[in-house]
Amino acid sequence: MTLAPELFARALRLSRNPTVAEDVVQDTVERAIRFESHFIPGTNARAWLFQILFSVFITRCRRNRREVKALSALATDPCSWTIPEFGSPAMSKLTPALTEQLEQLPEAFRKAVELVDLQEMSYRDAADRMGVPVGTVMSRLHRGRKLLATALRSSDEQLAA
Repeated sequence: MTLAPELFARALRLSRNPTVAEDVVQDTVERAIRFESHFIPGTNARAWLFQILFSVFITRCRRNRREVKALSALATDPCSWTIPEFGSPAMSKLTPALTEQLEQLPEAFRKAVELVDLQEMSYRDAADRMGVPVGTVMSRLHRGRKLLATALRSSDEQLAA
């Protein structure tokens, strides 16, 4: 509890909302108490709590994103939750330039970017789909994003010239 002000300050910096920050700190403390047996005595308790706080914040952001996405789909079609998604709905929203650059990426990198970034799969699900370890997916995703950013920067510079 002595770290509560520090936890609140960090949560406030992450969320930029005092109410959300309070909730994140409360969830962090609750999770720390629940998983107290996982703490290794003699290690840095402050770092452990801050890691829990960050994890709680990220989980909350992902949950909010899924809820907003679901509510927007239900607002347009109340029965949309019963219809399975086919293909990649996010793929149709990409700009032509981004689609072109994405298609030019090597297959392994493109697949990682499509599965994780566009279809919002977890690393584990993408690894299972691709038949590779999770670390490989993370590496390919990093390199794919980097290649894509470089290609987009180059195409923007060519258009500006």
